[in-house]
Amino acid sequence: MSGGKENHMNHHHDNVLLPLAEYEILFVLAFVLSLVAYSSAALVSSRRRKPWPLFRIVCWGIGTFCAMVAIIGPLAHRAHGDFVTHMWSHWLLAMLAPLLMAMAKPVALLLQMVPTHWAQHLFLLLKSWPLRFLRHPATAVLLHTGGLWIVYTTPFYAAMYENTALYLFVHLHMFLAGYLFTAVILAIEPMPNRPSFTLRVAALITASAAHAVLAKYIYAHPPKTIPVEQAKAGAMVMYYSGDVIDISLMIILFAQWYRANRPRALPFAADAAKREFF
Repeated sequence: MSGGKENHMNHHHDNVLLPLAEYEILFVLAFVLSLVAYSSAALVSSRRRKPWPLFRIVCWGIGTFCAMVAIIGPLAHRAHGDFVTHMWSHWLLAMLAPLLMAMAKPVALLLQMVPTHWAQHLFLLLKSWPLRFLRHPATAVLLHTGGLWIVYTTPFYAAMYENTALYLFVHLHMFLAGYLFTAVILAIEPMPNRPSFTLRVAALITASAAHAVLAKYIYAHPPKTIPVEQAKAGAMVMYYSGDVIDISLMIILFAQWYRANRPRALPFAADAAKREFF
């Protein structure tokens, strides 16, 4: 019975895998262009204004690579038929890549690179009510964790492996929602009406709890198209790998809080203020 379920799942996965293979070159080009665009912007900004930190360029490069291998290549191909690999791919695409790319501060780089009047228009756009709504921690949590609950607790998971467009939509949503959530929690970009530290901590705890509960739910109630042992192993990957990102975000949050509240008279305070990581 388990073998029949696995063969059925792999048959549907092949239906999506074949058309996706035709577009792999487009994905590669998109990721390469993203890396080139960011690096070029950093170079232009460094020449016109102050040097852009190498640390952030490295974050963007590694984050872009993580997103790419989650969508194309051997890992992505194996994820079509193996739920454990799928969960590692999900972690790369929806959690690790967004964290690294958010640390790269692309919005700040864009504002620093473009002419002043363009930067003013972009900042006004950030203050618009649709973007204020998207940037609210509650919205970010709902989009990030709510989407995962829909995918893994409904027939949506099986359906996305039968439809290429749906498959691409789900993975694009996972990445964008993960990036939005991470950027809102970190709040290191130029951001009008920045959420308070307390609200961001509460949002992170809520999202972490929702993610952990979902992993336990998958462990206890495996999706019908996934072999039980794969579902349990994948749920454990989801649970523990999610903790790594959540703990990293919490460390960064409290490092921000400490930096904002430390005594300025400390001898290392002035030097530390110059080393901006968070």
